[in-house]
Amino acid sequence: MKMHTLKSKKSKKSIYRSNTTKRNLEAIILRRYNILIGLVILLNLILLIGLYSVQIVNHTKYLEKKQDLSVQLVEGATAPRGRIYDRNGKLIVDNEPVKMITYKKISGVKVNEEVELAYKLADILDVNINKLTSDDLKNFWIINNSDEANNLITDAEWSSLKAREITNTDINNLKKERVSEENLKYYDETSKKAALIYALMNTGYYYDTKVLKRGNDITDFEYAYISENLSNLKGVNTELDWDRNYPNGDVFRSILGNVSTSSSGIPYELKDYYLAKGYNLNDRVGLSYLEYQYEDFLRGKKNVYEISNGGVLSLLEEGERGNDLYLTIDIELQKSVEEILEEQLLITKNEPNTEFYNRSFVVITDPNTGEILAMAGKQIVWTSDGYKIYDYTPGILTSPVAVGSVVKGASHIVGYNTGALQIGEVRDDSCIKIAATKEKCSWTYLGTINDITALKQSSNTYQFRTAINVGKGYYQYDSPLKIDPEAFDVYRKTFNQFGLGVKTEIDLPVESLGYIGDSTQAGLLLDFSIGQYDTYTPIQLSQYISTIANGGNRMKFNLLKEVHSSVDNEIIYKVEPTILNKVETEEQFLNRVKLGFREVITGGTGYGYIEGSLNAAGKTGTSQSFIDTDSDGKIDKETLTNTFVAYAPYDNPIVTFTVISPDYTHYYNGNSYASAVNKRISYEVSKKFFEIYQ
Repeated sequence: MKMHTLKSKKSKKSIYRSNTTKRNLEAIILRRYNILIGLVILLNLILLIGLYSVQIVNHTKYLEKKQDLSVQLVEGATAPRGRIYDRNGKLIVDNEPVKMITYKKISGVKVNEEVELAYKLADILDVNINKLTSDDLKNFWIINNSDEANNLITDAEWSSLKAREITNTDINNLKKERVSEENLKYYDETSKKAALIYALMNTGYYYDTKVLKRGNDITDFEYAYISENLSNLKGVNTELDWDRNYPNGDVFRSILGNVSTSSSGIPYELKDYYLAKGYNLNDRVGLSYLEYQYEDFLRGKKNVYEISNGGVLSLLEEGERGNDLYLTIDIELQKSVEEILEEQLLITKNEPNTEFYNRSFVVITDPNTGEILAMAGKQIVWTSDGYKIYDYTPGILTSPVAVGSVVKGASHIVGYNTGALQIGEVRDDSCIKIAATKEKCSWTYLGTINDITALKQSSNTYQFRTAINVGKGYYQYDSPLKIDPEAFDVYRKTFNQFGLGVKTEIDLPVESLGYIGDSTQAGLLLDFSIGQYDTYTPIQLSQYISTIANGGNRMKFNLLKEVHSSVDNEIIYKVEPTILNKVETEEQFLNRVKLGFREVITGGTGYGYIEGSLNAAGKTGTSQSFIDTDSDGKIDKETLTNTFVAYAPYDNPIVTFTVISPDYTHYYNGNSYASAVNKRISYEVSKKFFEIYQ
């Protein structure tokens, strides 16, 4: 009994504790539920207050923000480039405004909306449907007849697409292949115009501005109507583009360079370069020569438009024309030089022995600054309509020739510097004969001469004996000759310091070095010393004579003089004269060369080459060349190249002249007539310079 009573008491206590725990748990749950309900009510209250604030109190403010977020900023067509002037402020390159109707896709635009827009434009614009391709028309049909187009694809082909065995492009190509003439025959002229316009709207990259119509093709009515109805033509705009205009026609045209068109944009090979600089693929850029070289200055600032939610474009920020270049060129002198070249080419082709002559070059510089005053090359070609003359000015940078005796000034410096030649040294002008080779002679036997007369009368053998000394050779008539191969390096090092065999660093993107021989035979060193081994470009030869004229400073050549802001005409960049190097020699040696060059003009081989009033100094040169006349890969004719360099006045130089006429004559059937074309060009060019600058 006692034991049972004890158990009953324990059971009652357990039940009491269990009930208490249950009530406590229910109270906790109820309390948490009430807190949750309170939070829900509070959050709803906050939400209601927020909605009230947005929709009632600040309705206008947030509506404006919504509109701002729906506005898209886009750039217009490439802005006009900077103008280009000559050194005297005469306009060389300008921009001519051109009307343009463009389309820029609006974010979220649908295909059917673009088709509708194309039909609207077809009623406004007169476009040439002959430019509509079969592919464009089929693509337009597919877009407008999607269900029928899908039925052109078999179930097996859809399965292949799903299995990724073929692509969507393959499917689209199959559709176009299967669109029949029957499908297309219902397209009238308006629909074809719409198809062409739609194709133009979707050519190129999605985000590009597309040119729908440009230039004289746009009528005043079309331009005005589009301008007045932009709100109904979403993404369409009227803009002014530009074309480069050349007041002086083709004068200096090739070196001015070219600019890409609105349709071509950035050249593919330069895509990465320009995109990294912030360009768009359809931007117009300089493609060659000065337009390419100074793209950063010439590039304009584009118009910036905003596209509203309704698709209307409005000008937000007006663009600016690019900065203006002022060149070192004197356009009047340039024009005269080109006229002289054209006239002399025609005269020369009527002379005997000029069958293979077809070009001449002229370069005029300021030796103290490296500024190029004029540079021109002309080429004459026989056509079915007679002789035609073409611009060949780029050949000044890229067309090396064997220049002949004009380099003898530099060869003298090599001799003086190494002790292989002494000032006033007298030598006999008899021919040089190396074993197993022909005699090497001057153009005529000049007797006993010194270093000045050697330049004046252009002695070859005088230079040969210097070269033998430089090469530490021992000469005996008709015996083998050995020289130190390092003599070639000695010559080339000095020649390089004058600008021969190295780039002049002219501010253009293209420049050739010329041919640098790799053989070190003794006879070739002799040829090198008279300019008949390595070859040099006309621009290198011009830098050579400029270096002599100014006393030994090799100046960097420049075509750019200044850059002016197109906004206020302030100078924002000015090219300062740059010395690339100084010739390593003594002043007395250079003065000796200058004295010899003066003798060349006053009574030597250069007499009559230059206007006497200029009091010039200079050097002539003639070199042998060998050409392939029938393009069979074999050299079959020997020609002569004539060169001339000069500076004036001899005692205070302000100008240099370089004139080259490659292959100006050849000999055959005993006829030894040699044209004086280089002499005539040199004289006429120097005379014209004197007339302009006297």
